[in-house]
Amino acid sequence: MSDQNVRNAGFTPSGITGKSLASSMMSHEAKASGGGVRSGGPTSTLQEMGARGSTHSSGFTSSGISSSSQASQMMSKEARSHGGGTPRGGTTSTVQSI
Repeated sequence: MSDQNVRNAGFTPSGITGKSLASSMMSHEAKASGGGVRSGGPTSTLQEMGARGSTHSSGFTSSGISSSSQASQMMSKEARSHGGGTPRGGTTSTVQSI
């Protein structure tokens, strides 16, 4: 995943950019969860990466998820909690797509 993709989506060191993919994701996620954005969800995970300004060590790459990375641990945890697969629209698939 490139830092530029994260910034282009609206996840920046100064916060989520209005009228961006990031703000749309945040709104959708908040509505789906009753008004808040949960820690560890797609929006908060991407914003954390955007705030740091670096995605290089996360393990989300253009050729897939790197083994033994933060991304692979996230994917494994999410798969276990969903009976063996990572759900479409979940944290791992959303972050990997960006």
